[in-house]
Order: sequence, then C-alpha cells, then structure tokens
Amino acid sequence: MNPILAEILEIPEKALIALQSEVLELPLRVPYLGMGSSYFAPLAFKYMGIDIQPEIASEYFTYLSFNKKKPLAVILSQSGKSTEALWCSQLFDQYVAVSNYTQNSLSTAANVAGVVAMRAGEERYSSSKTYINTLIVLFKGFGLDPSAAVELLIKKMDEYEAKGKQLAEDVYAILTQKRVHGIYITGSGPNIGTAMEAALILSESTKISFQGLPMAQYDHGPKETAEHSLVIQILAKGKSYERGLNLSEKIKASGAYVMTVEEPEAEEHFSVLHNIIPFNFMAYYLSQKMGITDTFTVGGKVTEVV
Repeated sequence: MNPILAEILEIPEKALIALQSEVLELPLRVPYLGMGSSYFAPLAFKYMGIDIQPEIASEYFTYLSFNKKKPLAVILSQSGKSTEALWCSQLFDQYVAVSNYTQNSLSTAANVAGVVAMRAGEERYSSSKTYINTLIVLFKGFGLDPSAAVELLIKKMDEYEAKGKQLAEDVYAILTQKRVHGIYITGSGPNIGTAMEAALILSESTKISFQGLPMAQYDHGPKETAEHSLVIQILAKGKSYERGLNLSEKIKASGAYVMTVEEPEAEEHFSVLHNIIPFNFMAYYLSQKMGITDTFTVGGKVTEVV
C-alpha cells in the first residue's frame, strides 16, 4: 500500500488511542503558539468560544513578545523540533508542550510545566493523524467529550475516502479542461481552521496553490474572482450555514465551480474532526492523478530555520 494512504487510513486507530488517553487540563486566557497545523488546531477552539489566544509562533516571537517573559503558554509542535516553537519556549516562565514526540526538545526543557502527548505515531507526510489527534487532546484538555464524534469518524471513514476521491476526480477534470485562476477553500467558525489546514495539505501534496480563508472574508472581496475560479465550501450546521448556502448559489451564478464538504450528523464544534478527512484523501488522490509522489521537495516535514 502507498505509505501516504496508509498514514491516512491509520486515523481511526490513532484517534481512539488519543481518546482513551489521560490529558492534562489545559489553561485558559494564555497564548497557544504553533506553526501550520499546530496553529490551525487551537484556532478552531477560539471560534468555539474557548478563551485562548492562538498565535502564529514566528510572529508572536518576532513581533509580540517585546523581550518580556510571561508566566504561562501552551506551545504545540508535532515534531517537538520546529524552530519557531523552540524560540517561543524561552519566552515564558513555564509552558505546556503539546507534541507527538515527547522526548524531543520542546517537551524536555527545564521550564516545561506539563506535556500533552498527541499519540499519533510516526507521521512522515502531510498532517493527517496528527491534526486529528491534536484536536482530540484539545477537546479533552478543555473538558469537552469528543467520544461520539470519534465514533462517527470511525463509522464513516469509507464515506470520507469516497468523498475525497470524488473531489480529486472533479478538481482534476476542471484543472485539466478549464481555465482556473483561483482555488479557494472556505469555512466558518471552528471550520476556519479546517479550511486553512485543508489548503495547507493540498498545497503540499499537489504543488498547486490552494487558499484557505474564512467564508465571510471570501464574501468581502475575493468573491469578485468567482468566474473561472474553484471554491470548496466547508459547511456545518451553525450560525453561518444559511449564509454559506446563499454564497454558493451566488458565486455559481457568477461562473465559479463550487463544491462542498459537510458532515450533517455532527454538531458544528465537533465537525472539525470529520470535515478535514475528505481533504486528506483528496490530497492523496489528486497528487496521484498529477503524478506527484514526493510531499516535501523544497524543505522537510519539520521546518528548522537556519
């Protein structure tokens, strides 16, 4: 089996491990710092109304730290070796480390107040297992029970694969037969993080630029690019649902190719566990169609700044 596909198919097994593991109670009203997927996951919880301060680790270090130590933060890094995460570890008297590799530098520094293990196992390609497990440990750390959502995820993996494969086929057909000048993935509330994560893994895997952004931000200007653009809207039954449906119809009428991803059986908060998975499969199948076999060619999975 292709090793990229094998990692995606391990999502249910690793999600159960995270669900059944003990997780520290996570602090509120403090910075949550990460890069890429490790920033998108806490961002989802901000828009669930959890009182945390998600920040991009590099920008926090460079522009917001003001060379003053603060008492406490949570720092997230899949590898525990990302340079920007390690930079930020020196900015706090104490911090909680959230990582997949708990023996690495981030989790073993002298000022670590606690460690939350993602327990996703080895991951060599775009974040799939790790992103899901990060969400699960954050749910648990904030006192929210994702058990029913994980059960639904396990039950519907085959459907998510079929959806991702269909998306790949549809997008490939459009890209090879039509003129496309913009590709957008949009989401609202908690699924803003999903949209950004989906764009990240699709860009890594296909070497085509996907832009992930809030649906309302797309409505404030980028919708003017609708003609000959491709828009994948992430929908969830919540406060922005009707607006999303209306926007889809509007941009379709203006010449956009519009697709949707939605898990109708999940509450909006927990839908972040489901809505990302079709994009994992889409990234795999689309890259296969395009003849792309290497995920990381410009850099490695772990970004280490020289």
